[in-house]
Formats: sequence, structure tokens, C-alpha cells
Amino acid sequence: MGDDYETILMIKTAWYYYIENLTQQGISDILGISRMRVIRLLEKARQTGVIQFNIRKDSTERIQVEKRLGEAFGLKDVFVVPDAAGSDQSVVNVNIARAAAMYINDRLEDNRYINVGYGDTPSRVLNELATIAEEPVSCISLTGGVNNYLANMQSNVFNARLYLIPAPLLASTPEMAAAIRNEPSVGEIYRMVASSAYTVVGVGGLNDDATIFKSGILNHHDQMYLKMQGAVGDVLSHFVDKDGSLVHTATEDRLISTPLETMKKLRNVVGVAAGPAKVEAIHAALLGKYVDVLITDERTAGTLLDGVGDAGENRLEPIRARES
Repeated sequence: MGDDYETILMIKTAWYYYIENLTQQGISDILGISRMRVIRLLEKARQTGVIQFNIRKDSTERIQVEKRLGEAFGLKDVFVVPDAAGSDQSVVNVNIARAAAMYINDRLEDNRYINVGYGDTPSRVLNELATIAEEPVSCISLTGGVNNYLANMQSNVFNARLYLIPAPLLASTPEMAAAIRNEPSVGEIYRMVASSAYTVVGVGGLNDDATIFKSGILNHHDQMYLKMQGAVGDVLSHFVDKDGSLVHTATEDRLISTPLETMKKLRNVVGVAAGPAKVEAIHAALLGKYVDVLITDERTAGTLLDGVGDAGENRLEPIRARES
């Protein structure tokens, strides 16, 4: 009789907690037992198999993909967002930006300073984060280009403080760029960058929709020249080749942006990017070790994994060819 009573009480406790979503104290009041007894009964239900947890198959597969990506590229963490219905890239960008904002918001503690890179997706992350954060977030720009940061901030978002590099993204001459970098106000921003808890960067492809080309900062001739030099995309407007190495051009000498080598020293660099046009650039950014955490979608994650052979060789080129 005692065992039957214990089993029934355990099942009742589990039902109230997992099915009816009652609190432990609520169950205690209903059953007339102590809250500590409720906790012990729930633990016993888990141990004896009365309660069994099943993870959906698609969720299990995403977790496996995340683990494999993290191991393949030495990442601290990977977060793969389910593919959106259809193939609209703007919807994908919104989804991964929201995921990145929630990821960062869950982990920000006393230091609520984050660095934000240049581009459409990082700006989306900033807007989403400012919307959901209970406490104000201070955001430090990683590049020049004040208009980009201000233009992409939603007018109804007030829960973020911006600290911007007071400079264009591209100076008119290398000499002007050097002078700007030596300005005390710019140096102050760079000092703040080094102390931030998290850093959010996008990864740009070499297609016409990339922010730096779409905005007119670089033109079609610049795009073609960069391709000729072996560039596959950019991180913070620094163009890199397929191995993640910096492609040095005259544009690089005029750039007002946190150096890639500095980025490698920052804590918790979150790369937020997805889409067929960016796969090769994301792959290069991962090889270059510019990000610690990757947030992307299922399709991009799968293609990145397909590009890693059994011995770690780069098989991305033939995969890109098959997709196109």
C-alpha cells in the first residue's frame, strides 16, 4: 500500500508540474505536502522513468550540426536557426539577428558594453537587443561610417547608448586615414572596444547586395579588382581570401576599422551571417579565427560542414559550384 501511494503521489506531482505547469509551491498547497517533498518526488519521477524527455528529431539534428561545426572550426559556441519558409534572404537575416540578440542578452551581466560591426545584420542585432533588453545597452562602433550606424537605428529604440568613431568608413587618402586613427577621440573609442563583454560582426560577400557595395562606398570596379586579388568577402570591411588571410589593397590603407588582428584578441566575438552568397566568406572568416561564436541558419551550416573533408581539407569550391 505504501509503495502504491508513493507512486500515485509521484505521478500526481509530475502531472501538475509538467502538464498543468503549476509551481512547486502550488503543488505543495494542493497536495498538502512540503515543497521539499515535491522536489524529491519530481527527482524520483525522472530517475525511475515516470517522466521521460523526448527531443524532436529536427532539434536533435540541429544540435548535432552545431556540435560538428564547433569542433571543425574550433568555435566556443554555435547557434543554428531553423530555416525560414521560402528563400527570402531578408527573412533569414531578421531571424538570425533576433537569435543573436537573445543569445547576447541572456549572457550580458554587469558589463553591458558590446562592440558592433559595420553592416545591415549587425545593425539588426543592435535594434533587436535594444528592444528586448531590460537594462540599457552601450554599443561601441568597430568602424567608421557614422551614417550607417545612425541610419539603421530604429527611431523608437531608446534602450541603447551609441559610442561612435567620429569618422567615415573610408578616408580620402592613406595619410588622412592615419591622421584620423591618431585622433584622441578615436583612440578613446578603441580603448572602449578592448573592454567590451561581447562583439557582434557580420560577414560580407563579394556580391552586389553586400553593404559596402550597395551603399556606394565601393563600386563595381573595386569589386572586380578585389576578386582578381583573391578576395572572397570581408569582416569589418577588411577583405580576406579563401583562407581568411587579409588581402592588402589601396582600399585597406584608407580604411577606418578595427584591425583583424585586434579582433582576434577580443572576448566573445559573435559572427552573425547566413545565405548562399556569403558561404565562402563565412568559411574564410572561420578559417581566419575571427569569430568565437557563429549564429547562422540550417542551410548555411550544412553547406559549411559539407565543405570540410574527412581530413579537414577545403572542399567548399566544388560545393559552391553545385549550388549555383
